Amino acid sequence: MPQPHRPIRPAGPPRPQRVRRGGGGPARNREGRPRWGVRIAAGLSVAVLGSGAIGHAVMTGLDTGIERVDPFKDMKNRPQAGHGINFLLVGTDGREKVSPEEKREYRLGGAPCHCTDTIMLVHLSADRRRASVVSLPRDSYAEVPAHRDLVTGKAHRPHPVRLNAAYAEGGPNLTVRTVENMTRVKIDHYLEVDFTSFMKTVDAMGGVEICTAKTMRDPNTGLDLLPGTHRLTGGQALQYVRSRHVDGASDLGRMQRQQRFVAALIKQATGGGVLLNPVKFKELSSTLLGSVRADRGFGSEQMLALGQAMRDFTPSSSEFASVPIGSPSFRVKGIGSTVKWDEPKAAKLFEALREDRPLAPARPGKAAAGRPAAVPVDVPPAQVRVQVENGTRIDGLGGRVDSALRATGFDTTRAPGNGAGRDVKRTVITYDPRWDRSARSVATALPGSELRAVAGQGRTVTVIAGADYRTVVPVRAEDPYQGAFGVVSGDQVVCGG
Repeated sequence: MPQPHRPIRPAGPPRPQRVRRGGGGPARNREGRPRWGVRIAAGLSVAVLGSGAIGHAVMTGLDTGIERVDPFKDMKNRPQAGHGINFLLVGTDGREKVSPEEKREYRLGGAPCHCTDTIMLVHLSADRRRASVVSLPRDSYAEVPAHRDLVTGKAHRPHPVRLNAAYAEGGPNLTVRTVENMTRVKIDHYLEVDFTSFMKTVDAMGGVEICTAKTMRDPNTGLDLLPGTHRLTGGQALQYVRSRHVDGASDLGRMQRQQRFVAALIKQATGGGVLLNPVKFKELSSTLLGSVRADRGFGSEQMLALGQAMRDFTPSSSEFASVPIGSPSFRVKGIGSTVKWDEPKAAKLFEALREDRPLAPARPGKAAAGRPAAVPVDVPPAQVRVQVENGTRIDGLGGRVDSALRATGFDTTRAPGNGAGRDVKRTVITYDPRWDRSARSVATALPGSELRAVAGQGRTVTVIAGADYRTVVPVRAEDPYQGAFGVVSGDQVVCGG
């Protein structure tokens, strides 16, 4: 079995860190010499976390605050261990430690069900260069093995349930047994987070940046986000990951938002200097370890090993997938509607995890360095039909706009024409009000353009190119989940990705 507390790789010489320009003055002095003080400080931070002895000293004492569980007690006939490390990350609806003010502000009223609200299988590759996160729908059809009920003490034979009910009947142990039986992936570590610990961890990170291309409102959780970029506090982040009534996708849409949040969390940790600053790293580790429940084998040494492993992580180092669904409303007598997995596709997904293979397909033609980051839009450009007209006397302008829109993914007619007027100064986008979301995706690609509703125009959006046209801004679907497993890499869903 993998030993995560062992050094990930020999500590090498510290790498020079790029110095960001800011209010402290230019990066170099008049003679062009680098600011060695900044480089030395950054180098020492790397050295501290890279040194087993010093790093261990920094983390000493953190284990005492961890609440321990034994999810692997008396487990038999477990799957064979593969390569890398597998974590089962469970979010429960526990709210006992939430203050009355927070309950009111973040709509945490009602009695908890004492079940799992979120279930994620996290795989860290053997070379520590990739993290694969697979969301397991909480309403998944599952069959729990024989067990004794934690509440009643009654012995139960194997029987069908929704996956989140395994925790209510048998706690962490039955949850791990059920997930291992369903996936044939051996779990190495168990981490359990409730509402309170989630909020504390996000606040210790300094908040997490989330981007949305559309308004998100959920009266059940109080979520209220306008389109744009937001830095969420712990309570706001809880609203974001809990919301199920933002769109028609319900729990499946919520899982994608949870994955997007985890990607943003990784970006914050790896790009915000947390892993290179011993003080920040200890503060974060202390908050996390002091507010989660974990198996006996996970503690400060494992946190240090993870910190070392993730030093070179970027958003593209993480990939996210959801279990392929066969039926989103599979009815079971006595239980009701459940989510039935597509067994053949799910088997291939978990086989890839066991064999330590990437889930995401290779991405050909990655954007060249210096190319503007694609802006997320609500409606995927491939679903938007666009007719371009030249509203000026500039020869070939319509063709250039058509080609540029097609290059970023829009379904253009490839037959640009001339507009009724030839003296249009500001680019105009006309659209049928029934397709207003499609028009907004086009307007994002053409900043500064004017939107005009035209009743009865139909689904085709018309762009009348004006003299102000300069370029088309690259856009991408806000939810670019793709491939057999609905896989997306972290850099595709974080802000500026």
